[in-house]
Amino acid sequence: MTVLPTTHSGEKNFANDPDLLSDVLRPYARPKTEYLKSATVSVSDGLASAEGRFAIPFPCYIDDTGHLNSVEVNICFNQLMYYLIAKCVQERALAAFDAWSMEDYWAKQLPDILIARFSSNFKRPIDSSDFSGEVSFAEFAETNRSRPVLKVDMPWRFWDDKGGYAEGEVRMALVDPPGMNLRAA
Repeated sequence: MTVLPTTHSGEKNFANDPDLLSDVLRPYARPKTEYLKSATVSVSDGLASAEGRFAIPFPCYIDDTGHLNSVEVNICFNQLMYYLIAKCVQERALAAFDAWSMEDYWAKQLPDILIARFSSNFKRPIDSSDFSGEVSFAEFAETNRSRPVLKVDMPWRFWDDKGGYAEGEVRMALVDPPGMNLRAA
């Protein structure tokens, strides 16, 4: 495994992009699970994070529990993570995505951006009707055992205005990423 250097530096902030958000959420239109309402992205020292506002009017698979649950956290994480990657590709904001085009992103969004490990810790119930969340890139690493994979460790957290809070970490696997060094690691 090779840990990637982070070469882009300087802080950059990107406001909510409704058109990009709509495109990123297109896979969530059936059933209506477009929970992410807006998102901003910050890039600094070769890493990035996204903060978003969410609203879940009703769960897509169960009667309303009145609080954010683990299935919805996973969906919300995915939506914010997809937006973060798309915005970084679109703005050419991170070295890890320098070789990616937007066409690459759209082709890879569902089949090649995978959750390898997901952990969560719910501290206090979160009101699912209105809450915020943040996902961040913590570390990028290349592997190439059977095929090229860019591993990305991503801490996350969700909270509401009433003290609700949950946090965790995800290991993402971006399979066959454009431009990845194809030598064995």
